[in-house]
Amino acid sequence: MSRHNLIELDAVMAILHKGTFRAAATDLGMSTTALSNAIGRLERQLGVRLFNRTTRSVSLTDAGRTFVAKVGPALQDIHEAMETARSQQEVPSGTLRINAFPTAAREVMAPLILPYMRRYPQVHVDLVTEGRLVDIIGEGFDLGIRSADLVPSDMIAVRIGGPRRFVVVATPTYFEENGKPNRPTDLQSHRCLRVRLPDGGVYRWHFERQGQAIQVDVDGPVTLDEASLARIAVLDSVGIGFFMEPDVRDELASGRLIRALEDWTPPLAPLALYYPNRRNPSAAFAAFIALARDVAHAGAKD
Repeated sequence: MSRHNLIELDAVMAILHKGTFRAAATDLGMSTTALSNAIGRLERQLGVRLFNRTTRSVSLTDAGRTFVAKVGPALQDIHEAMETARSQQEVPSGTLRINAFPTAAREVMAPLILPYMRRYPQVHVDLVTEGRLVDIIGEGFDLGIRSADLVPSDMIAVRIGGPRRFVVVATPTYFEENGKPNRPTDLQSHRCLRVRLPDGGVYRWHFERQGQAIQVDVDGPVTLDEASLARIAVLDSVGIGFFMEPDVRDELASGRLIRALEDWTPPLAPLALYYPNRRNPSAAFAAFIALARDVAHAGAKD
């Protein structure tokens, strides 16, 4: 089946509105010959003449009037749809779907996602947090946020933020009553808050010092899978907690919580925003990547 180009349809409408081939060609920014060829090509495909042509005038045939009556409104709708699409490229809008580990989402919420939402209010951010590694393409996400060492090799990655680390913390009261552990194995004689993984297993606390790695299967009065609940329990002196540092930064700064085993919790890989290569990214997507790069650059200078 023959396919008609928009330029051929635009040529018909331009001749109708301008009255001559020459004026229509000027309006479309093409030569008179090219315009005449486009009309001739369309007429051959349709098998009818659309215009009566003389040296002095151009007018629609009966078939031409019927054609214009049908095509004109549809062509206008097509151009309006194209303009709408172009405007969305210029002004970020629509929905941006992001998948992240819960800890990663908490870390980037204030420096990246909230500023983005304020700057581009026409974009709806759909942020999904889960502990499992996700195929962001297969599950319909635009972007993912993970530890840089977990980003798939076929993805483009933008590192955001500096090194991260785990912290072992408890209240001053707990440590005064129970003492502070000096080695990871000392935790086995303490009350610890156990961490449940997304697959249902219980997380072994990971430590490392001078190339020596240790995993400790801690025990304690409660098992939780949400950092905010664990923070509440630790602040109530229930036991020792194992957190990403940003999750308890304020409590550490105020002295409500105290670190232990700091020399056994070395820096980890930074967070990375990652995504597949795209030829024609939406304005919302491009704006988010640009802001992430700005945040990463600012963090590198601090």
